[in-house]
Amino acid sequence: MRLAQVESEMPEVNVLGIIAGTAVSFVSGFLWFGPATFYSTWWRLMGKGPKDVPGGGMNMGIAFGSVLVGQILQVTVLALILSALQLTAPIDGALVGLLIGVGIVGGSSLSHRIFAGHGFGVLLIEAGNDIVNLGLVGALLVALR
Repeated sequence: MRLAQVESEMPEVNVLGIIAGTAVSFVSGFLWFGPATFYSTWWRLMGKGPKDVPGGGMNMGIAFGSVLVGQILQVTVLALILSALQLTAPIDGALVGLLIGVGIVGGSSLSHRIFAGHGFGVLLIEAGNDIVNLGLVGALLVALR
């Protein structure tokens, strides 16, 4: 069996789009897990109480820095995928982001959350934020191409 030789180039990405997408994702996560939204329910479903400290006592700069690095990676990979697909309509970027969110984030989170004993509520809250973020950022990245 012989594989066809395919020439490809690395898709181009808009660095400002990645910065903007990361900011949108960070703000969305802040709102999603805020005291007026899902934080209390998520914390309780995680088996945590009022005396438990977010991050398990980890330095919060390291905790939020890690979140930021994860979001930069997520947004950059989504930007590469959207660029390779050469999408022009923001709604298409949103749809691709949502599909990646449901299929990849939701699928992998399902096994992690269930085997960790956290249940479906934690899964829905955590993966829900990622899915919404990927949809929002997908639309933004295509709009800024």
